[in-house]
Amino acid sequence: MVKHNHTAVTKVTEFILMGITDNPGLQAPLFGLFLVIYLVTVIGNLGMVILTYLDSKLHTPMYFFLRHLSITDLGYSTVIAPKMLVNFIVHKNTISYNWCATQLAFFEIFIISELFILSAMAYDRYVAICKPLLYVIIMAEKVLWVLVIVPYLYSTFVSLFLTIKLFKLSFCGSNIISYFYCDCIPLMSILCSDTNELELIILIFSGCNLLFSLSIVLISYMFILVAILRMNSREGRYKAFSTCSSHLTVVIVFYGTLLFIYLQPKSSHTLAIDKMASVFYTLVIPMLNPLIYSLRNKEVKDTLKRTLANRCTLYSLSYHFL
Repeated sequence: MVKHNHTAVTKVTEFILMGITDNPGLQAPLFGLFLVIYLVTVIGNLGMVILTYLDSKLHTPMYFFLRHLSITDLGYSTVIAPKMLVNFIVHKNTISYNWCATQLAFFEIFIISELFILSAMAYDRYVAICKPLLYVIIMAEKVLWVLVIVPYLYSTFVSLFLTIKLFKLSFCGSNIISYFYCDCIPLMSILCSDTNELELIILIFSGCNLLFSLSIVLISYMFILVAILRMNSREGRYKAFSTCSSHLTVVIVFYGTLLFIYLQPKSSHTLAIDKMASVFYTLVIPMLNPLIYSLRNKEVKDTLKRTLANRCTLYSLSYHFL
């Protein structure tokens, strides 16, 4: 996509977000719907972080990664949802130039980190099922921290590099973004400069991040499947599969949505479909992830029941003494 410089370029100081819909009749219902989704997301992910931190029974590698998955889910949904909710109830949906850059940068940090945390979780399940006797040694605490810190550092580097590269280019005076948050592709459409280099860089980073992380997941589950099929015990096969089911569900939903967006032919892309897909992976998936892990995981359900029971006991004792 080649853009020609205009002779007079107006300095853009703010952008107008077109949002999800311009239909006035849908603004209030969508505000209510997305407010509920965001509140469930915050409660679910924050609750998962607190549960996995406070309960000693959940101090295992799997729940260590789950805590960081919840942090990234909460992170990128919070970068987008509050501003989007405000835009439903204000007359002019504006976002400042600096906040637009900040929103893009933080969104990329959390979304890229999530890709590699899901990969680390797949590797953890591979070690647990295929090398159970070496699990404690392989998944030592130092290894766990490396597997989350490296993605955070890498995603920060990529995010800052892409954001700085994009915002150093000139915008053409048009400040209307046909989207509900600041993302690379809608922003590139209003650049005056030649975007070929930037498009290539984004394509390389996006492709490598998606394919590399997905490859780790697929290879891990290939070995897991072989190990499960070799088990003689039906109960053992069921137990092994059950330890992977929640993560596998999350992976299918998350990667399925991303692949749907990025593997579509350009001719099949429509703004409405892209918006709905983006809503799903930026707002709905962060809500679903803690629900999937809590509903399909006996340890999480037991911990939650035990925590609530302890709180109720403390409240009743306090009330009794008062």
